[in-house]
Amino acid sequence: MILTPGPFVQRADFYHQLSQLTAAGLGLVSALQQMERNPPASSYRAPLRRVLASIGEGATLSEALKSAGRWLPEFDITIIEAGEKSGRLDASFRLLADYYTDRARLVRQMINDLLYPVFLFHFAVLVSAFLQFIRSANWLVVLLGGLLPVYALVFAGIYAAQSSHGESWRSWVERLLDPIPVLGTARRYLAIARLSAALEALLSAGVSIVEAWELAAAASGSPVIRRTVENWRPMINAGQTPAEIVMASPPFPQMFAHQYHSGEVSGKLDETLRRLHGYYSDEGSRKMHLVSQWIPRFIYLGVALVVAYIVVRFYVGRFQELQNVINF
Repeated sequence: MILTPGPFVQRADFYHQLSQLTAAGLGLVSALQQMERNPPASSYRAPLRRVLASIGEGATLSEALKSAGRWLPEFDITIIEAGEKSGRLDASFRLLADYYTDRARLVRQMINDLLYPVFLFHFAVLVSAFLQFIRSANWLVVLLGGLLPVYALVFAGIYAAQSSHGESWRSWVERLLDPIPVLGTARRYLAIARLSAALEALLSAGVSIVEAWELAAAASGSPVIRRTVENWRPMINAGQTPAEIVMASPPFPQMFAHQYHSGEVSGKLDETLRRLHGYYSDEGSRKMHLVSQWIPRFIYLGVALVVAYIVVRFYVGRFQELQNVINF
């Protein structure tokens, strides 16, 4: 449930090995069998076994992955399906390996940035409980009252952010987070990066422009983008180009719309989409890193205010007790 770099590193290693094996000329089934024998984590064995069984029954890799349940995200399956159709399966595996390596690096950086402020927060709560203990007050209530609400809030946030929730839930979370400065922009940029990567892979595989856009929008992970693109088919059938529709669609940044339009007109759409993927991936990661830098600063400020309040209240209480003794 808790987001850690480990699963991303394992998935990056999984795709990296598949990329190397298939690029070396090893057959897909043989590569998957080798991965099943030596997986990056023991939890990969059962899904790989199901995938190999489905392929043995005549399914393609993407069909087998879909039948394996929610083992892989929709983005991964879309990229792999495009690689199958275009004959660039090793390149698709390499793209996914780089993607998960970058996600692991980002999560690791965020955790490192948060370790010290989390320690400060717990230290402040323990100091408060200790001062209450000195005063013979109910220190356990102070300790639990300081920690439990924050723990509940953190775990509620983690639960809300899980991608396994339904469409309506994810739409609600997206609407809630999008107005937040920097964080909302970072999420939108990373969704556009996934969309660009999936769209470039699908178009290179020869998928029709309408179907490619619909599949790429679903792979972006953004309910807003998916719903927007689902309404395009009648407009495209009426003669409008995707570039014209993108220019008039609010979910897409102006730069993306102009670059996509230029790529469509010049006939270099695949090159443009690769460039857009790189730009929005880098910018989204940079903004997420900025969020991870600012969150500790807010925690520092909050802890400092809490500690100052606790110390002042403690000494005020002591002074009041001393004054009462003198007056008595």
